[in-house]
Amino acid sequence: MTINFDKGNGLVPAIVQDAVTQKVLMLGYMNQDAYDKTVESGKVTFYSRTKNRLWTKGEESGNFLELVGIKNDCDNDTLLVQANPIGPTCHKGTDTCWAEDNEQSFGFLSKLESVITDRKNNPSDESYTSSLFKKGINKVAQKVGEEAVEVVIEAKDDNDELFLDESADLLYHYLILLQAKGFTLKDVVKVLEGRN
Repeated sequence: MTINFDKGNGLVPAIVQDAVTQKVLMLGYMNQDAYDKTVESGKVTFYSRTKNRLWTKGEESGNFLELVGIKNDCDNDTLLVQANPIGPTCHKGTDTCWAEDNEQSFGFLSKLESVITDRKNNPSDESYTSSLFKKGINKVAQKVGEEAVEVVIEAKDDNDELFLDESADLLYHYLILLQAKGFTLKDVVKVLEGRN
């Protein structure tokens, strides 16, 4: 990999991202020696601008960043370091240097799960989702079955809009069923990862 260390007086920014959750954990700087040591040791190493020396993240705390991979940007002057963190990344004890929890997110589906959780924990008479939880697991499971059949029927036709609508209904009701059973998407993803 060609890295342009000249632009930054021998240093390039190194953005560290969790290889699993894809969360940005921190930003550090690398010179050629830090890059070489990172690749050789498998532990992310930076050049400390305040200490004027190499430092391996976790050398004092034990909270290492185990290297998964490094990518260069289009200008060859910024690195994206993917790593598996061992413990909190920030020196202040938080998961990230932005005080965010380093949890896997599924984008909009995670937001939807939060809404479903809220409807389960704070039922409302006006909420369709709350009404399903109130009717119990058998009704929720029945709805998933009905939606699955509708997806199969629409898959055999040529109306893509109806197929996608029914697919969305199936996914939504499946998320409700997961929570009715005490699970979330993360639990299903763990099973899939185990099969990979």
